Amino acid sequence: MRIHVLAASFAACVAATTAALAEETTLSDASADTGAAAAIAPFDEQFTAFEGPRPDLAVPETAVDLDTIEPPVEAEPDARPLGSGVASYYGAKFHGRSTASGERFDMHAMTAAHRTLPFGTKVLVTNPNTGASVVVRINDRGPFHHARTIDVSRAAATELGLVQRGHGKVELAVLD
Repeated sequence: MRIHVLAASFAACVAATTAALAEETTLSDASADTGAAAAIAPFDEQFTAFEGPRPDLAVPETAVDLDTIEPPVEAEPDARPLGSGVASYYGAKFHGRSTASGERFDMHAMTAAHRTLPFGTKVLVTNPNTGASVVVRINDRGPFHHARTIDVSRAAATELGLVQRGHGKVELAVLD
């Protein structure tokens, strides 16, 4: 008897829920149709057809045409050729160590070591094979290999394309 009562209650519950959902769906469909039409109509009525340029958006006489302005050309820095030679690079082994100038070596900075140039000198280093060039600042002494002219940081070597071989021919010019 108890199972019969539970089954009847369950059936009644399912029937009531199904009826409620059907009624709710019918109401929401009807209200959506009329509500959407009611919401769209006033929105469309707010706009008028576009017929030409608006006088309130006219270009003022004080406006400047950017196409007529020539951008300033920056002069190339004066470079004194220093000659050519072989460059090598140094990186992770020396990263964080003190340089001859007293600052810490940063392999990610555009710096270099040279035997005689004063610390702080800016040098334009160019790879003649690729045309790539970088400006480095002298902050260390070296290279200590007799066939090398300059040691550049890993970042500079990457830009110059010297990392794979470890060294390469370069042209140097001191920037004023």
